[in-house]
Amino acid sequence: MSSTRAPRLSRRSLLGAAGGASAALLLAACGTDTGDRYASGDSGYVSGNGVSTEIAPADRGEPLEFSGTSYDDEQIAAADRRGEVLVLNVWYASCPPCRKEAPDLQAIHEEYAEQGVAFLGVNVRDAAGPAQAFEESYGITYPSLPDPDAEIMYSLRGQVAPNAVPSTLVIDREGRVAARISGAADPSVLRAMIDTVVAE
Repeated sequence: MSSTRAPRLSRRSLLGAAGGASAALLLAACGTDTGDRYASGDSGYVSGNGVSTEIAPADRGEPLEFSGTSYDDEQIAAADRRGEVLVLNVWYASCPPCRKEAPDLQAIHEEYAEQGVAFLGVNVRDAAGPAQAFEESYGITYPSLPDPDAEIMYSLRGQVAPNAVPSTLVIDREGRVAARISGAADPSVLRAMIDTVVAE
């Protein structure tokens, strides 16, 4: 008389199953809104994946509306930048890819200033001290708006993922998002995006 035994799972199979479950949980976590991390005290960061998107003029949305006071006490509103091409960079000081891209952003800012291209930062975490130390360290000369309560980020919903820092938007002369980079900006990609919008 024969008996049927349940197949034995090998150690490798068990580890593979556990690893798959862990990966599924990790992917689920990555898909959640991590906006609260901007205000947390940890030194970690959640970076975008480097995906870039360009939007044809006919497909662009409504002009962005936001305002704030820079770390140098300058009142700045999106409406004040109408007629210019605006490059908007979302960052904070302890974010490693933000530090990596900072010199490139400053160089591109200097290159395009005479073509009517303005740069503006939105800092999602830092008080004036760390933010201004970052700017001094990397020679950043364009202003940034602190956004500790995520009011500006809320106005950018649908344009910047709440868990993608850094992110960079290229905004056309009408105040509409024309291109975006989720994650650290590749300088050549950003220049090409700016060139396209400047030429419109």
